[in-house]
Formats: sequence, C-alpha cells, structure tokens
Amino acid sequence: MTAPAPGSPGLLTVTKGHGTQNDFVLVDDRFDALDLTEALVRALADRRAGIGGDGVIRLVPCDALPEGARCLAQDPRAEWFMDYRNADGSIAEMCGNGVRVFAAYLVELGLWDPAADGDLTIGTRAGVRHVRQEPVAGAPGGVWYAVDMGRWHLPGGAAAERAGFDAEVVVTGLEVARPALSVDVGNPHTVLALAGDAELDAVDLTRAPSVSPQPPHGTNVELVLPLGEQTAPDGTLVGRARMRVHERGVGETRSCGTGACAAALAVRTWGGPQAPDVWLVDVPGGTVRVRVLADDHVELAGPAVLVARAEVDLAALAV
Repeated sequence: MTAPAPGSPGLLTVTKGHGTQNDFVLVDDRFDALDLTEALVRALADRRAGIGGDGVIRLVPCDALPEGARCLAQDPRAEWFMDYRNADGSIAEMCGNGVRVFAAYLVELGLWDPAADGDLTIGTRAGVRHVRQEPVAGAPGGVWYAVDMGRWHLPGGAAAERAGFDAEVVVTGLEVARPALSVDVGNPHTVLALAGDAELDAVDLTRAPSVSPQPPHGTNVELVLPLGEQTAPDGTLVGRARMRVHERGVGETRSCGTGACAAALAVRTWGGPQAPDVWLVDVPGGTVRVRVLADDHVELAGPAVLVARAEVDLAALAV
C-alpha cells in the first residue's frame, strides 16, 4: 500500500509550499518507496481532513519512472523528477508554480545548491525543465525562481492565430458564450478575454466552464483582462494582464503558472507582431513574470515559499 517515511512507522513526512498561493503538499520519495495512489493524493490535498493543497508533488529519481527515463535520455543532468498530481488524484503533465516550489524544496533538502551547481535540470511529464534563481528585492528569501517552460504552441495553428480564437467557452456569470484561444504550454489551456474588472470579478468559477470543442484530456480555462503596456527602466516594453483561472481537476485556484503563460501568450497573439515579449500577470495570489524566449520557448518567473513541515498519520487518512 503506502510506504511510511523511513524511521517513522505509520507517519509520512510532508512539506507545504506555495507559488503565488497556488499551494502544494510535497513528499520526499527519493528512494521510490511510496505508492502515491489517487486516494492518498485526495486525502493529503483535502483542506478539511488532510493537509490541503491544489495538488501533490512527489520527489522521485528520474530513473524510477518511464517518463523520467525519457527525460534522462533528453538530458542526463535530470536527476530528479517532479511527479505532480491534481487535488482530485489525476495526473497532470506540468505545473509552472509547482516547478518553482519543487526547486525551492530541492534547495531545502540540500539536493540543489544554486550558487555551486548553477541551473537546475529536472524531469516532468512535459519534458525536461531548467530552473535558475534570480535576486528580487522584497521576495521571500530575496529570490525568484525562473523556469524555462519549454515550447508552446497554438493547437489551432495559423488559422486560430489569424482569427484570434478556435473555441467557445460558457462561464457562469457571463451572459453569452465567449470566443477563446487554445494554448498548449506542455498542458492544455483555453484563454478568453474580458472587458473590465467588474466582469472579471463577477464570474463564478465554482462551476467548471464549458468549452467547445472539448479537448480530449480536458483543459484549464483562463479569463484574462489586458491592462496595457509600460516601458521598464531598462527600456523593455512590458505588458500587463489580470487573470483568474479554473484548473481541471482542481477548480478555481489562486494562481496557475502555466495558465499565466497561456494568458500572456494569448494576449500577445491578439496584440500582433508589435506586442511585448515580457508580461506581468496579476493573479489573486500575487504577480508572476512571463517572458517569450527564442525557439518558441516561454519562461515563467516568480516566488516560491515553503511554509511548514508536518508528519501525517497515515492511519488517520483512512486510505
């Protein structure tokens, strides 16, 4: 069934962390001894009867999983794999906030020293990801974590780019279906634009939006409000947007890293060739930065915070 933490019979040591209040339960399973079942994930993520979180992240060696072995073949430096599960127990390909928290977790465990080791290479179900620390005044620990999220694309191709949409979304609180743009950032997203703060605030995301056509594996839905552009002190043109998100398998969350990337990329697509390559995306849990890189890659940067360590009585979870 479930392997307890070494030296702690019946107890599982976990850490609680968040990235712009997108929160996770993290488990150190570096010896691949834990059977992370859907039931266990749901129990750990339960906000009343468990620890509580938008998802569960298991640290495991890349060579312990077929997906990790593929990452090792892509880059032999990918020693550790981020095994990410949604709060409902389902497996997810990628979580941008989760990658940053996972990186902070590796620092906490002494498995990554940014000053000595340089950039971090990790495996995910969406492929290899590279993480670096950068100093940011006022951030937790004085640093942000910047992640190369890999390649992004518009599933609808050139036709969707020209039209600005390839789907329709019905959201509780909006009177009519809205056109939306599908964006893939290692996992699926559907982005629709709203007209103002009042409309964005009035939306009810306790119910899952209805997307047509429905992607085969579901989709995250981002509601985005473009806020214009400004010139940074170094002369860089920076766009800004406000976002709310409904994550598949979770519901509305305070933040979604890949969702912030998708929202920025959608607004940039709608803006045309002169649109900025750098975006600040405001979510209910804070602000992250999205930067378009060469070769259709996109970078996500923001804070990561570890707030607690706990021992969970597995018998009390009744899984």
